[in-house]
Amino acid sequence: MPLLFHLADIQTDPIKGKKNQLKQWISEISAEHQKTVGDINIIFCSNDYLLKINQQFLNHHYYTDVITFSYNADNVLAGDIFISVDQVAINAQQFKASFYEELFRVMIHGVLHLIGFDDDTDHKRMHMHVLEDQALEKLNLKI
Repeated sequence: MPLLFHLADIQTDPIKGKKNQLKQWISEISAEHQKTVGDINIIFCSNDYLLKINQQFLNHHYYTDVITFSYNADNVLAGDIFISVDQVAINAQQFKASFYEELFRVMIHGVLHLIGFDDDTDHKRMHMHVLEDQALEKLNLKI
């Protein structure tokens, strides 16, 4: 079952040349949590595109970096992860990180949501951040 990357309303592929390593990384992180990668779409888009999704499906009227829709079945991960590359660039500047460090953090954040982690409390948010850091350490060895 495929893990696919898409561009919605942007022209430049932010992960060109890195897709195989990212697929392997996401599969590895999923397996660590006893999950298998199924049909996952990671869709890179603009702030405006993601804002419309946020408004239409979540009734939120603000920009965000990632929205995850889960279609999981048992231990097979399936879903759509929408990532605003505009917001990732803003976040990278704000957090003094590289664009790619922030992009990969947001990608794995979406995958962690599919795995079953949430960030709706301070404690859960801190735990997800630790999991993101651990995953990023593993990716740095591959890319």
